[in-house]
Amino acid sequence: MAFAKNEPPVMLAAIAGAHGVMGEVRLKIFTQDLASLKKYKIFNDGTLTLKKVRPHKIGAVAQFEEITDRNMAEAARGTQLTVPHEELPQLEDDEFYYSDLIGLPCVSDIGDVIGIICMVENYGAGDVLEIEKPDGQKFMVPAHAADIDAKPIIVQSGFVQ
Repeated sequence: MAFAKNEPPVMLAAIAGAHGVMGEVRLKIFTQDLASLKKYKIFNDGTLTLKKVRPHKIGAVAQFEEITDRNMAEAARGTQLTVPHEELPQLEDDEFYYSDLIGLPCVSDIGDVIGIICMVENYGAGDVLEIEKPDGQKFMVPAHAADIDAKPIIVQSGFVQ
């Protein structure tokens, strides 16, 4: 999937709360692994600079230059850590970033309009697309049941609810 210019930034992690009294924060990671996050040092258009990060049972613990005490760490709870889309590694033809699928329209393989992708998850057995219908109802389909290279995305009718 090729990058379009001026894509919105991509969230790689979020600050879940303070860790200790020295300004460290707990992170919820949205990358494949911690090594993927460590590739980046600057987040949120330069407002946060990563000093160090290490694994933790709930994700990771990080220290940012701009967060120096527990009060600042607590105040940062909920902060999304983003990088520009164009800084992400280029993907192979059969790969995609979840964020690139959000908002894409879907139709069935017989041409019926289904809705838009509102979430992509992976519960261990493979990627799952959550699709929101025009009436607001949502349903899930395995990604293997959809042609994500097609525009709009084509979903096998046997999986449409």
